[in-house]
Amino acid sequence: MYLEKIESPSDLKQLNAEERGILASEMRNALLEKISVCGGHFGPNFGIVEATIALHYVFDSPEDRIVFDVSHQSYCHKMLTGRKDAYLDPAKYNDVTGYTCPEESEHDIFNVGHTSTSVSLACGLAKARDLMGGTENVIAVIGDGALSGGEALEGLDFAWELHSNLIIIVNDNGMSISDNYGGLYQNLKTLRESNGKAECNIFRSLGFDYCYLKEGNDVEKLIEVFQKVKDIDHPIIVHINTVKGKGYVFAEEDQENYHWKPPFDIETGKNKRTFTNENYDDIVCDFLLDKMKKDKTVVAMAAGVPLTIGFHAEKRKAAGKQFVDVGIAEEHAVAMAAGIAKRGGKPVFATHSSFFQRTYDQISQELCINRCPATLLVRNASVWGMNDVTHLGIFDIPLLSNIPNLVYLGPTNKQEYLAMLEWSIEQQDHPVAIRIPRNGVHYAKDPVDLDYSNLNQYKLCERGSKIAILALGDFFQLGEETSALLEQESGIKPTLVNPRYITGIDVDFLRGLEQEHTIVVTLEDGILSGGFGEKIAAFYGTSGMRVLNYGLKKEFIDRFNPNDILLENRLTASQIVEDLSLLAR
Repeated sequence: MYLEKIESPSDLKQLNAEERGILASEMRNALLEKISVCGGHFGPNFGIVEATIALHYVFDSPEDRIVFDVSHQSYCHKMLTGRKDAYLDPAKYNDVTGYTCPEESEHDIFNVGHTSTSVSLACGLAKARDLMGGTENVIAVIGDGALSGGEALEGLDFAWELHSNLIIIVNDNGMSISDNYGGLYQNLKTLRESNGKAECNIFRSLGFDYCYLKEGNDVEKLIEVFQKVKDIDHPIIVHINTVKGKGYVFAEEDQENYHWKPPFDIETGKNKRTFTNENYDDIVCDFLLDKMKKDKTVVAMAAGVPLTIGFHAEKRKAAGKQFVDVGIAEEHAVAMAAGIAKRGGKPVFATHSSFFQRTYDQISQELCINRCPATLLVRNASVWGMNDVTHLGIFDIPLLSNIPNLVYLGPTNKQEYLAMLEWSIEQQDHPVAIRIPRNGVHYAKDPVDLDYSNLNQYKLCERGSKIAILALGDFFQLGEETSALLEQESGIKPTLVNPRYITGIDVDFLRGLEQEHTIVVTLEDGILSGGFGEKIAAFYGTSGMRVLNYGLKKEFIDRFNPNDILLENRLTASQIVEDLSLLAR
């Protein structure tokens, strides 16, 4: 087995053509075995096996700098740079991250998990190299829809200015995470169909030299092309045509669902776990499809990840022109939503919490200054969301809740979520964001309000005394558990409150609590610094009220177990009751 003997790219360079072909098969087998057990980015890595072998055969990493866009297609790179045991030995499967990580290896230049950054990062590396008199190659590897991101286009526009070595490998498999959208990808299609000879060539128009390779999964032809561009003295695009999911028939036939794949059975391709419980992706998709049928002005929007709100291919087809995928371009999506709203449409844009980080300027400038009544659905905003350090969903409350004119809502159950969504779509006064619960689908015990126009009015759920618990969003169930345990163990029946509004405080309600309460507890599923609880603490700052804020410490955490993080931050009912019992004595 050749893969077992690869400790560094220098070992790869000793293999002949036949051996390199065998190595590619071994790498796919290793990927198949590991991802079938652990889950992971399947299609991107199966499609780039040969290109990765050729890269490390021709170039001299880490002296030559290779930057992988998003870096979710770096599994093969890790195999060839001293980390193959993490793909061969089940006991070591969790030894590496799913993205490039400098802490793991000198061959990884950056921690990268967000899209469209590789060209800009490579431009920076090349600029510093030129200033310092270096001679190494700088290579950016971009694909899977990353070219649709604004930063990628900005980087491509600037690259010509370098007038020095910069090699950009466009890994074109005809797909983004789902389908490709946009005129740029039509040009890539034209280039593929013309074998790279079409007169209309976006890369040449930006000043790049350009070459095309149809056989992007042929190791030897890739080596030949890479050898020609190595040490080049100007920016060049190497456009390679690959097959996403190549080598596994189920992945080749269903490229969208095999972009990222949970654990599955190798023989059948079926997931090992099937989720039969309700989930908010399907709930909101069905809700929006029903709204679209009744109102042609409702528009559901996604940015390269339509499954974020359950829009599988057949549901996208059912929505027709009322579904928009802008590609991986969240900034454009928010600004476009502002335009739709300004013209009288009813846009609903959904993406992951960590991806909303890219849209701060558009939310502030286009939506909120102009008071455009668009709806933003914030997914995976939780300690129970994605747990890679680059995809954390715990920073959105400080990010969004301090933008003027934005109404940020935290529903606690299914009925409240749908009521808030219905109100948001139909109202015309505010840009609204809704934090989608992440702790399972819970049902309301009492009727929920249908109108949220009277902003920042908290909801009293259980009346008590001495201690008031303000349990925000999907930490409301933690508040219920804490309340019940506190009464059981101390005899104190606390007041339980559903704040609902993340962006404001209910002054009258909070003043009223001072009559019969001495302690206020806030619970929020996000970092404390700049968050909801600190607003409550600041409000009571000059009073005698004791305020305890419970949430997450401000830090980057990676590949964590949510239960461990909750324990570390004293976010369990028993820990909170222990703290309160000490204070209440």
